[in-house]
Amino acid sequence: QVQLVESGGGLVQAGGSLSLSCAASGRTFSSYTMGWFRQAPGKEREFVAAVSRSGGNTYYADSVKGRFTISRDNAKNTVYLQMNSLKSGDTAVYSCAASARVGVLRLPSTYRDWGQGTQGTVSS
Repeated sequence: QVQLVESGGGLVQAGGSLSLSCAASGRTFSSYTMGWFRQAPGKEREFVAAVSRSGGNTYYADSVKGRFTISRDNAKNTVYLQMNSLKSGDTAVYSCAASARVGVLRLPSTYRDWGQGTQGTVSS
């Protein structure tokens, strides 16, 4: 099991940027596929991005492709989400998640461990 703590949320104007971080506990961080999900009020949790164990492969939802970048630093046990060109529709609680599985993991059910989430609000 891994404990996850997100940081970096906040309020930004449309067109601006936010940088999220997710710090993981434990010594086996590099053995987990990491993902970012978001949930807006009244909506289901949706996949945003995922990164493979080594960081060599990344996957994105179509809605954020070209604007968001996921990365990880296994030496620091941290995964990042850089969000640029933000839109009001990006407003949500953003959560990171860890999975012991490999592959393109877009379903929340494929992740076992979750952070508490951080709010990202984009004003128009």
